Amino acid sequence: MSYWLRPDAEAELGDAAVYYAEHASRSVAEAFLAEFERVRDLLVENQLRGPHGEHGLRVYHFDRFPYTVVYEPNERDGPQIYAVAHQHRAPGYWSERIDA
Repeated sequence: MSYWLRPDAEAELGDAAVYYAEHASRSVAEAFLAEFERVRDLLVENQLRGPHGEHGLRVYHFDRFPYTVVYEPNERDGPQIYAVAHQHRAPGYWSERIDA
């Protein structure tokens, strides 16, 4: 099964990796991306893994970084990822993406 990463979520993922590379180190940025891949793989394996969040979506928190994947399960196409959201910035900002 595959997954879908909304362009806004892909941009958030890249921006966070760049931030970690510039403010911490390249290895921290690589660890961040590896953590996303781990979470993504878990969600592809079992889309009901994360608890229910707002707007009928589900959320799954990273273990090593303060980020959350906001997604919608989709039996045919795999998890639909709407946001890779920092846990301490502007909660719910991604909700405008649901109908877009």
